[in-house]
Amino acid sequence: IAVAFCLQTDLTPGQCWPFQGSQGHVVIKLPAPVWPTALTVQHIAKAESPSGSVSSAPKDIAVLGLDDDGDATLLGTFVYDIEGEVLQLFPLKVW
Repeated sequence: IAVAFCLQTDLTPGQCWPFQGSQGHVVIKLPAPVWPTALTVQHIAKAESPSGSVSSAPKDIAVLGLDDDGDATLLGTFVYDIEGEVLQLFPLKVW
C-alpha cells in the first residue's frame, strides 16, 4: 500500500487503509529530519458507515521515530476512542 494512501483525507466509506489481519504498520522516511509534535488519526463516524460499525477503526497506536542509523525512539502510545470524535489528536514526546 502506498504511503500516500494512509496520509489521505478522503473519508468516503470504502476508501480506507486496509490491513491483512488485526495489526499493521507503516514506515515513512522523509527527505529531511523533522520533530513532530502530534499525530492526528481520523476514521468515519458510525452514522456514515454502511454497516453501522466502526470496528475497523485503529485502536492501539504506537509512534516511533527513527534516526539515520535506524534506531527507534518511542514518541508515544495511544488508544483511538471509537466513541469519541472522528478526528483525534495525540501529542508526541518532544525531545
